[in-house]
Amino acid sequence: MFRILGSQKRLCDGVSRRELLLGGSLSLGGITLADLYQARSIQAQDNAERKSTFGKAKSCILLYLWGSPSQLETFDVKPDAPIEIRGEFGGGIASAIPGYRVGELLPNTAGILDKTTIVRSLTHPYPLHGIELALTGIPKLGQRFSDPHDMRSWPFIGSVVDYIQQQQSNGSLPDVPQNIAMPWPFSSRRTGEVLRSGPYGGFLGPAFDPIWTEFKGSASSRSAKVTASFGGVTKTYRDPYGGIEPDSRLVLAAAEQPSAEIRIDRLKNRSELLKQFDKGREQLNRTPIAKSFDRYQQMAHSLLTSPRISNAIDVSREPKTVREKYGENLFGHSCIAARRLIEAGSTFVTVFWDEYESVNSAWDTHEDHFNRMKNQLCPSFDHAYPALLNDLEARGLLDETLVVCISEHGRTPRIDDSPGGGRNHWSRAYSAIFAGGGFARGRVVGKTDAIAGDVADNPFSPNDILATVYHLLGIDHEMLLHDRLNRPFPIVAAGKVREELLA
Repeated sequence: MFRILGSQKRLCDGVSRRELLLGGSLSLGGITLADLYQARSIQAQDNAERKSTFGKAKSCILLYLWGSPSQLETFDVKPDAPIEIRGEFGGGIASAIPGYRVGELLPNTAGILDKTTIVRSLTHPYPLHGIELALTGIPKLGQRFSDPHDMRSWPFIGSVVDYIQQQQSNGSLPDVPQNIAMPWPFSSRRTGEVLRSGPYGGFLGPAFDPIWTEFKGSASSRSAKVTASFGGVTKTYRDPYGGIEPDSRLVLAAAEQPSAEIRIDRLKNRSELLKQFDKGREQLNRTPIAKSFDRYQQMAHSLLTSPRISNAIDVSREPKTVREKYGENLFGHSCIAARRLIEAGSTFVTVFWDEYESVNSAWDTHEDHFNRMKNQLCPSFDHAYPALLNDLEARGLLDETLVVCISEHGRTPRIDDSPGGGRNHWSRAYSAIFAGGGFARGRVVGKTDAIAGDVADNPFSPNDILATVYHLLGIDHEMLLHDRLNRPFPIVAAGKVREELLA
């Protein structure tokens, strides 16, 4: 586990030296000194109550549902709301948490909610696909969030964890990559070029981007068809998140198998030659880009010459009964691979339920909402998520593994008249679910108004979630990182550890 503690020195007016530095350095990140004072004012809390959970988790599985599930059909049902609000599935069903009802499309999930904490009061002012707000410590969205390789961006939480582990190990590479994401490089499978920032190394450099897998396979001919329209073009296709063919698999994008003529002994010889060149470069002034290249080089060689990771993501090694329990679809197989990677020694594994083929895909149900929720989205989630928690618990891993399931916003309370019913983006109130590694069990936190449109009690920001995850991993969320200009930035700028979530 990590135990990285920050250190603060306070000036006579109570402002820390860290805060004074930040006040003069964060303008490009969209923060002012006033923002910092406001952030500090909400961070005052009794640290003693949460000491027992600091560093309780050894690893984290992040499940990211891109496009944003509807809170009203999942974890914040409103059975008494009008039908244009609650929709076709508004009544909910009883769950393992006494008195708490969950969406009727999640019967398996309902049975394991006593292992989880549900937050119904997430809120922020940006109703768009602001992945960086959900996954980095940035306090507010600015203008520069469409370039995944912009090195002024704030780093992804998995990248920060990876970076801190490297600092602890004096720069040596671990046997297993600590920051792995699947099933493919983010937003790379949607037709047409799309650039989205968020899950990248940011100002830590590209060396701390996740190691990505690739999906080799196809959607099952038995999976439900998806119809999507955008810009006057309608497409119908099968989505691998609804089902995959038996020969489908995950492979490492950064370490595809070498061609037949490149044998492992030749790779090792080349490695020795590179070491000789490196001796001649030791006294050079080495730039961050050069350091990133070196880390890539070492990682690529490690991935090529070791079967450990490729074996971990080889889901075919699991019994068929296990694969069926998780669901024979891309999300289910990715969840199995995530559990296997944690067992192999990875620290931070991310499973994206990513957009595929068309605009308004994944959970971004701007049309055909009810059909997709009923016949693809909720059933696939309802197999994989309970199976993952039960599997981790049966293996003695749940108490030391965080399972964090989040997205970027929720849905508009009122369903619109798009074909099949449609939703739009809504960030004023949405839900998320957490388990393992020091999170409380059987707890529901926060509530919304009668139509799940606004938070009525106990609001949470995305930064609060990140601060709490860092806390459970043993990392002080106020610790300073430095960008390429050596300016100090806190890991999480404007969030606090939320004790309501802790066991």
